[in-house]
Amino acid sequence: MTRTLEWTVGLELVEEDGRTRAEAHLDTGTSHLTGHGSARCNPADVDVPAIGDELAASRAMKDLAGQLMREANREMEAAGAGTVPQHTGPGYGWPEAVS
Repeated sequence: MTRTLEWTVGLELVEEDGRTRAEAHLDTGTSHLTGHGSARCNPADVDVPAIGDELAASRAMKDLAGQLMREANREMEAAGAGTVPQHTGPGYGWPEAVS
């Protein structure tokens, strides 16, 4: 079975008073999720806005990824796949047995 889907991810960044806030939006066509992230500049550090953007954006995307994984886990359990193992590590990428 071949299937092609297009999911859209958008990222909005707002910087104000040394704090950067980010929202990552996922639109799958059937559902919408929003991840949030933030970063702040230590007053003792040089203000480099690009670093705040990267930190806030990565945190928002990590939040979004976690929400998507939890949704997939709920759907697998609802489909009878049993309890999904909870990993203590980051859980990104392919498991060792596959790579």
